[in-house]
Amino acid sequence: MTKRTNRNYTAEFKQEAVALVTGQGYSVPKAAASLGITDKILYNWKAKFETEQSGTSLSADERTELLRLCKENKELRMEKEILKRPAPSC
Repeated sequence: MTKRTNRNYTAEFKQEAVALVTGQGYSVPKAAASLGITDKILYNWKAKFETEQSGTSLSADERTELLRLCKENKELRMEKEILKRPAPSC
């Protein structure tokens, strides 16, 4: 029995693959076959691309920025709570 391995594709490859379907009029099965990937993978990439374009989903950069801002917000809240505490009297 052979073990399946997951291949990683670059974002650029994914964009170009979706562009074959959306921009050049190829059908998903035909584009997938020419690229050596499955129809399902290309359908998933196309759906993800369309949701990102419609603005209902966060892009990778937006997601990274959101995580950074959430972390910063949490740190600032903690600092604020520390500053609210009364200073110990000696």
